[in-house]
Amino acid sequence: MAGILEGKITLVTGGSTGIGRATSLILAREGATVVIADLQDEEGANTVALIQAAGGKAEYHHVDVAEHAAVNALMGHIETTYGALDGAFNNAGIEGPTAKVLDYTVEQWERVQRVNLTGVFVCMKCEVELMTKLNRAGSIVSTSSAAGLIGIPGASSYNASKHGVIGLTKTVALEYAARNIRVNAVCPGFIETPMLNRVTDASVKIREQMIRTVPMKRVAQPSEIGEAVAWLLSERSSYVTGVALPVDGGWVAM
Repeated sequence: MAGILEGKITLVTGGSTGIGRATSLILAREGATVVIADLQDEEGANTVALIQAAGGKAEYHHVDVAEHAAVNALMGHIETTYGALDGAFNNAGIEGPTAKVLDYTVEQWERVQRVNLTGVFVCMKCEVELMTKLNRAGSIVSTSSAAGLIGIPGASSYNASKHGVIGLTKTVALEYAARNIRVNAVCPGFIETPMLNRVTDASVKIREQMIRTVPMKRVAQPSEIGEAVAWLLSERSSYVTGVALPVDGGWVAM
């Protein structure tokens, strides 16, 4: 039986590790050709190798998502090579330091915003431009966070950037709904990724405290986010746009 993304051309930013890698594997499993953009070249190559070993199709490109010229060049490659861009997962992001606002430097603020919000804006702008140029329907999903729906002390720039992704998602969804370009966001909670390990500093105590706050009493695997992304990129979610979907074990419902 064909996968739900059979024959589709999809882009995944931040696809080298964590949620991006897991999602890339799932999209390929569902029949998509996956174009991965990241700055972690070795890990990106490893993700491509994993996809190809499983019989899927993928390629990797070194791209800074906040650089318009670099993203635009990638769009040109996709257009020339495939003649289509059916879906995109704007997932590249960083967590930034954990500090109260008075201890947060302007440089730290700007670095997080550049990747997490400007990067999503640049990618979304270029993706919509290519989709409209080719006069094709499309689906765009961006990674926000549970921190884009609520406030979390000690992460002012991260929280602001992820709230911004949701605002951007809703705006662009309304602007291009009539062109059949759907734009949604996923809002992961605590996920078993390198980022989570950095935030908890490999502390068993902190991890246990975090898990106790989740109604389902566990962290998620990256693939659980990937399955939600695959659904949003597929025609099975054909009437869904402008949504910020929590995938968080019930955390923000409390």
